[in-house]
Amino acid sequence: MTEQTSPLMQNLRRSGVWFAASVLVLAASSIGLSRFLENETPTVSLALDPLNVNALIGEITHDLNDTSNAPDLDALLVKAESALRFDLADARLYSLIGEIKYRKSEKDQAYEFFDQARNLSKTEILALQRSIGRSIETGDLSGAVREIDILLRRWPDQFPAIAEGLPTILSNPDGYQAVLAAIRAAAPWRSNLLVTLAKTPDGLDFANRLLLDLTGSSAPPNSSEVSHLIHSYFGQKKYEQAYRLFLFSLSDQERKLGGYIFNSTFEPVSSGKPFDWQVGDQSGLEVTLATAQNTVEGEGGATVRFLNTPVKNAALQQYIQLPPGSYKISLAASARNLKLPKELFWSIRCVGPAGEIARFNIPEGTYNRQALSQDFSVGSAGCPMQLLKLETAAIAESWRFRYVGTLVMHKLSIERLSS
Repeated sequence: MTEQTSPLMQNLRRSGVWFAASVLVLAASSIGLSRFLENETPTVSLALDPLNVNALIGEITHDLNDTSNAPDLDALLVKAESALRFDLADARLYSLIGEIKYRKSEKDQAYEFFDQARNLSKTEILALQRSIGRSIETGDLSGAVREIDILLRRWPDQFPAIAEGLPTILSNPDGYQAVLAAIRAAAPWRSNLLVTLAKTPDGLDFANRLLLDLTGSSAPPNSSEVSHLIHSYFGQKKYEQAYRLFLFSLSDQERKLGGYIFNSTFEPVSSGKPFDWQVGDQSGLEVTLATAQNTVEGEGGATVRFLNTPVKNAALQQYIQLPPGSYKISLAASARNLKLPKELFWSIRCVGPAGEIARFNIPEGTYNRQALSQDFSVGSAGCPMQLLKLETAAIAESWRFRYVGTLVMHKLSIERLSS
């Protein structure tokens, strides 16, 4: 005989099922909301789900990094160790316990936890950072570089965190060779390294040495690396070093264009470096560089076409390095209907207090391969580097002074005169 269940018991059972289901839904919602909030508001996230390890790690990390309040290290240690009992495989918890013990001056125990963290995850960020510091302190500089490579391959934005240790590493022969080997092997942090080093005089010398040692390797210096260092030398007013680096960086083909003026025939091979031709972004004119083979009339060189508008400032320039002495600047040029309401000229100025040392005017009119020249001298002091510029004498962009016509400069050269 089947036992009959009263309607009251059936309703109670249904209510119980509904209540249990509601509890499960609420619990799931709390966990989901806790996960959603764990990065932005870890404290709120923990209130919703005390077992959310990500939120707990975020809260402890925030407290450790809070510079406005001294963290309660003992309380944070209790939290981290309690969480570890529920998740023995989370490398981040070992790192946090290690960091807390490190700050409590319990360094031997701290490094045991850091080592355990790295056993679980070789790229655990906090453990790696502390391990790098220990390797530098103990003189294991090649080991420090290996750890830096691991850190920066996984966490490329962490370069500033290791930058402070670079001078110590590079000042040591073993450390220097380890860094060189890493960037020869195309370490992805090579660019950051060179840019960071270039910010200080000592660092710039290390960067220059690294580029020199990369020559002939499977990862030789590229143009942007060399250009950055040259501009950094300029910023530190180390003009001679900048020029030496430029000469060093030239390819065999580029060396054929050498001279007091680099690329005196205006071949279209600009590298963007300051000791090569730089074409300014100037309204009112167009500047093009072309070889003789690529022009209709065989008029290779730099063509400046004026657009019947005012023209102010420079159109073409190059830094040069002339030792003290007497010189002659020569230009072979052609012109068609060239009208210059204000002067058009090449100027040579000292990069320094000495100012302009030569001005070489270009004539108006129409002419073919006219030879022009002018003598000038460089003094013995105050002129370590010179700037060669094609510019106009216009002070303001007045439409009363409109430049018209075409100038083709086939060759511009400087030769030293015998004393």
